[in-house]
Amino acid sequence: MSSGLAIETQDLRKTYRVGKVEVPALRGVDLQVRTGDFLAIVGPSGSGKSTLFHIIGGLTPPTSGRVRVADLDLASLTDAGRTNLRKKTVGFVFQKFNLLPNLTARDNIAVARYIAGANGPFDRDFVEALRLLGIDQRLDHKPNALSGGEQQRVAIARAIVNHPAILLADEPTGNLDTENSKAVLDILRDLNQRLGQTILMITHNPEAAAFAHRTIRMRDGRIVDAG
Repeated sequence: MSSGLAIETQDLRKTYRVGKVEVPALRGVDLQVRTGDFLAIVGPSGSGKSTLFHIIGGLTPPTSGRVRVADLDLASLTDAGRTNLRKKTVGFVFQKFNLLPNLTARDNIAVARYIAGANGPFDRDFVEALRLLGIDQRLDHKPNALSGGEQQRVAIARAIVNHPAILLADEPTGNLDTENSKAVLDILRDLNQRLGQTILMITHNPEAAAFAHRTIRMRDGRIVDAG
């Protein structure tokens, strides 16, 4: 990987088999994301952007091609290595908040630390991030006592509690109204600008993509505009 790159893919391809039919999802994707960048990937349903997201996050393997994340060649990683990547190197934010309903916001966040082998109080940098997220006074509330926007902020906090090098966000505003969507996007931009968090965001919404430094457009499994 070239110096300063957080993510790099080369001729990345993914083909799914549906019965006897092969369905190409990615058709040779070359992508570079620099450390500290905020990149949006947009495209219609079926363009391959979610497949690319899952491959970069180590959630599914490519059919062929190369992908490096934070100087790690994903093809060289064992299952345990990919699990460790997801625990410590890559944080995930999804359209669905996926919070455990019986736990407080604090405990939902702490679960991610426990899985990564950490315990004890939150460190000073993360406490500052909680203030930035605007949920530092809401940590003792369970999800049903939080608004949709607050739940998504807790989900973001959970994604960054282990200080991952890269934050992957898949349609992070898809379940939010306009006001909460803007608030969450402002937070992602602040995390990038103030804390230097590298962010790759998948979205179908051009208005959401406008918060990023650069926008890449995909269609039919290919990058058609590299921004």
